[in-house]
Amino acid sequence: MTDRAREIAARVETFVRDVVIPYESDTRRDHHGAPLDEMVQEMRAKARAAGVLTPHILPDGSHLTQLETAIVLQKSGLSPLGPLAVNTMAPDEGNMYLLGHEGSPELKERFLKPMIAGEARSAFFMTEPALEGGAGSDPSMMQTTCKLDGNHWVINGRKAFITGAEGAKVGIVMAKADEGACMFLVDLPDPAIRIEHVPNTIDNSMPGGHATVLIDNLRVPADQMLGQAGEGFKYAQIRLSPARLSHCMRWHGSCQRAHEIATDYANRRMAFGKLLIEHEGVGFMLAENMIDLKQAELMIDWCASVLDTGSLGTVESSMTKVAVSEALMRIADRCVQVMGGLGVTDQTIVEQVFREIRAFRIYDGPTEVHKWSLAKKIKRDWKAANPS
Repeated sequence: MTDRAREIAARVETFVRDVVIPYESDTRRDHHGAPLDEMVQEMRAKARAAGVLTPHILPDGSHLTQLETAIVLQKSGLSPLGPLAVNTMAPDEGNMYLLGHEGSPELKERFLKPMIAGEARSAFFMTEPALEGGAGSDPSMMQTTCKLDGNHWVINGRKAFITGAEGAKVGIVMAKADEGACMFLVDLPDPAIRIEHVPNTIDNSMPGGHATVLIDNLRVPADQMLGQAGEGFKYAQIRLSPARLSHCMRWHGSCQRAHEIATDYANRRMAFGKLLIEHEGVGFMLAENMIDLKQAELMIDWCASVLDTGSLGTVESSMTKVAVSEALMRIADRCVQVMGGLGVTDQTIVEQVFREIRAFRIYDGPTEVHKWSLAKKIKRDWKAANPS
């Protein structure tokens, strides 16, 4: 790990612990409990003043390596509000990564610059309603269409579970043309993109929720396509592995915090004549947390190192997403269990971390889809080694 990464991570940790954590009791929330943009911008103003806003992107526009990013994003995740405050939250972090690596100078200036400055939230419009046969973990099922009309593309379709769509200023829209999948950059809000419904979900850390959206004859200038027609899945793949890994980084930090809270409780609470930590059943759960946290950290660093070679890391990120999300679920569950009744209340963030991690096992590819993908690779490798 580099000295610059350690220094940035230390400043982020100090900011999150000293400034952000007190905001956890702030009541400026929507009906679902997600923080309002007013509160987010207030925290970001303080992060900007402290020099920790968008810490994974350097002043010259270059990005930290993935291995360096890991420690920084883990520290930002020490509060569920931390990534929002310092601008490392999904989907913005993944969208900034994609545009930073693949966007033209014009697209970077128009769409990326305000995102890096923390002035604009973004949304990634890919998933579609399952009951309508739309794309989810299988992007080849995409039903949203785009057709060239003069110097504009016209997009029609419906999207589902679009994180942060409500209130976003930048949109990345996936659609299919005769040439194949396409990816577009759009300004938001737009009257042709209408939010139909924002469901209440088990998680509530992300402003704007996870909306169902109707795209009705959206006209996008041809120069706002990322790359060429038919290259949409290529760009999606560039984004997906790092974005998948960054979820692991952030939620690892949240589980570290939950473990700290559970540990503190176990070392203060008396039951049956001694501290909870002295009961094997409790002490062993915390010991297992320690092991899972370290194993998850090592998986994250391994995958980050692979991505830093320039590899897409598709297999490695699938392995890491499964291993880390499952490990973090075990950690969050044990923290709730250690804390008993207090653990299921909103008096600490432990119950929220539990809910957020449960959702994490589904988004960016459910555990089962990643295992299925890995099993197919095992079969391919076997066949290659055993030609008939």
